[in-house]
Amino acid sequence: MRIESTGSTERTGPAAGWRTTTDLDGFRARAEGFLHSAPAPHTVLLSVTETLRERGLQAYGDGVPLFGTYTDSDGTVRGAFLRTPPHRVALGPVAPEAAEALARQFADADPDLPGVTSERAAAEAFARAWEKHTGASVALGMRQRLYRLGTFTPPEPAPPGRARVATAADRDLLARWYEEYGRAVGEHPAMVPHAWADSRVAYGGATLWETPDGTPVAMAGATPRIAGQVRVAPVYTPADLRGRGYGGAATAAVTRAALDAGAAQVLLFTDLANPTSNRLYQRLGYRPVADFAQWDFTATATP
Repeated sequence: MRIESTGSTERTGPAAGWRTTTDLDGFRARAEGFLHSAPAPHTVLLSVTETLRERGLQAYGDGVPLFGTYTDSDGTVRGAFLRTPPHRVALGPVAPEAAEALARQFADADPDLPGVTSERAAAEAFARAWEKHTGASVALGMRQRLYRLGTFTPPEPAPPGRARVATAADRDLLARWYEEYGRAVGEHPAMVPHAWADSRVAYGGATLWETPDGTPVAMAGATPRIAGQVRVAPVYTPADLRGRGYGGAATAAVTRAALDAGAAQVLLFTDLANPTSNRLYQRLGYRPVADFAQWDFTATATP
């Protein structure tokens, strides 16, 4: 696997393994059927590849994105990943041996990899293999739970105010809140804040809850509908405005809009360290699907 390559790494022979490429269209052609066959656990891969298609390959940074598919001996795709430097590798759910094999390839080709995010078992398998093959330290970061909407139950009563879709006039506010959200959860923003705001305004992907006097007090975003599903993200209320139901109301508004637009599934991730948000989303009708984890890596200790 050559990270700097502009082509793809081809395998020869019948062995199962990873095939990598920097060709987004080629990756989509190979992986789309597999990703769409189980869209919920692959929601991040689906939404990120769609953003790259719409906004360009440097939407998440200046580095060259890398994509990969794991195929068994008869060529059937069984797993997928993507990496948008400088961010962690995003790995779909795979068997531990596939995660370990990918970690070994990255250890040789991309020793500065900052971490991995995946379904819990796959993430840990990758991280432990990385630790073994590089000598670097690994640490468990955010633990997340993926939820899928069951029976939608809007909050009653809703706080005073109303929801409205953000427009270009809200660009600076969206960018600021997106950046504040990243700080609040301990994450570097995946996109440049104003670029993120522009991308969301372009398709109506951010909703504000505002008080009766028109003051915005919370934000809830939503991805475009892909493979019949929408993911709610991010949800943010400034610290001094929390505890008043604004974030829940914004989330409910985005959820209702996704259903009204024809989404077959509505998803969201929560931080398992935040019991308040987990309880809130369950009250709205969201039900657990799977647990995910982020692992962070230090610089490698071996040459």
